[in-house]
Amino acid sequence: MAKKNKLLVPEAKSQVDQLKCEVMRSKGYRANCSNPDSIKFEVAEELGIPLSNGNNGNLTAEQAGKIGGTIGGSMVKEMVRLAEKQLKENR
Repeated sequence: MAKKNKLLVPEAKSQVDQLKCEVMRSKGYRANCSNPDSIKFEVAEELGIPLSNGNNGNLTAEQAGKIGGTIGGSMVKEMVRLAEKQLKENR
């Protein structure tokens, strides 16, 4: 998969990777925090999607979306939960 996503604040990469690791571990995945990209391979395996290192041009958009959606959707839900918690604490 070509990595086209760019963080608005590149310095936040390690924190985003840490969040990814923590969220996916809480979902039951064996996330390797020293290699956060390994999570997508575990998700793909669970979903039965043939993801490999290098060129994955054979994947459909639906397959790629299922992998990314599982990871990204979980991260977004956690970020919303954290934001709501922070708003309640600041009242």
